[in-house]
Formats: sequence, C-alpha cells, structure tokens
Amino acid sequence: MNEDKIKGVIESILFAAGREIKIGELMSALELSSEEVISAVNSLKEEYKAEKRGLEIINIEDAYQLCTKKENYEYIYPIFDKRSKPNLSNAALETLAIIAYNPRITRAEIETIRGVNSDGTMYKLLDYNLIEEAGKLDAPGKPMTYKTSKEFLKMFGISNLSDLPALPRYKLDENRQIVIDEIIEENNMEAPMPEREDAGNVEIQKEDNE
Repeated sequence: MNEDKIKGVIESILFAAGREIKIGELMSALELSSEEVISAVNSLKEEYKAEKRGLEIINIEDAYQLCTKKENYEYIYPIFDKRSKPNLSNAALETLAIIAYNPRITRAEIETIRGVNSDGTMYKLLDYNLIEEAGKLDAPGKPMTYKTSKEFLKMFGISNLSDLPALPRYKLDENRQIVIDEIIEENNMEAPMPEREDAGNVEIQKEDNE
C-alpha cells in the first residue's frame, strides 16, 4: 500500500468514526507499524495546513481525531447547538486549573486550596464534561477523586497534561499563605513549591467569583 493510499484510509477512518482513534487501532486496521502510522498522520496534518482546509487532525494522548478548526467554532456552533455558548467563570477556570495540575484530587482538597465551597463549580465542570471521576481515594471515607477529561484537552488544544505550562515557584509567609507578588527565580531553590501532601496547609485568600 503506497503512502497516498495509507493517508486516504486513515482520513476515511477518522471521518467515519467521529471520535478519537487510538494509534493501535490504526496499526491494526492498516497492518502497519506505529512509526508508519504516525508519519502518515503527520503528513496529513501538514496537507490540511497548507491547503487552509476547515478540518484538522488533533492529538489526544495516544489517539487522533478529525475535527473542525477552532477558529471556525463561532460559525459552526449556532448550526448544531441552540443552547447558550458554554461560559466558564473565573471560579470554574480556577477549579479546572487546580484539577489539571493535581490529577486524582478530592473535592475537599480543592476547597482547601481555594478557600471556598466549590460544589456548584464542580457540578458545572462535570456537566460540561471537562472533568470526570478518577476513582476513590484509599483513605478514611473513601472520598471520590477527580481528573480532567479528554474534552478538556480538546477545548484547550493540548495533547496531554504534560503540555501544560510549568507553574512558577512561590514563597509562603509565616501563615503558610502564598505570597503572590514574590515569585522565586527559577535558579533559587530556597523555597520550592510544596508537595501535594501539604495542600491542606496552604490557603489562598480570595473571593469566590461564582
């Protein structure tokens, strides 16, 4: 099978599936190595860019999906969904960021970091499918933990959580509160970012924006 045929088959599979397709699925369907599949998909991506097409192939962890381009969203959304456009408040974005940087975090840990009740915000993020349950924690009461979903990756245009920007280092004052305006230089190891186990002792004083 020549390269053009391989790319045509991959394009057909992605279009017909309407979901993310794992590299292993493409390898099985085409009887090709992962290197050959990845090379063909990358070539397709470049063709879409060069021809200024309305479609693009995105990476979602170890899978691919054929999607419409993000810049065309405002034209597509009214056609297929008559609901109000999803709108995330600052509180929702803050909660989402906490979960993204702390996979398998509990609701209580989130509220300890934020300093406010987060029930409404969590329900909204679950409703938008931006977060999902990640199993129960092996701790008293077996609290549920949460992580971001594949919809989160799609919305923010990243392949996996390792693509998130690095968090800055910061200082803690005598009350173990974050000193926002004193970010530590990267080469200063005097006060590294606390581990997650210390989250219960860190509080951020701010108003809930819900």
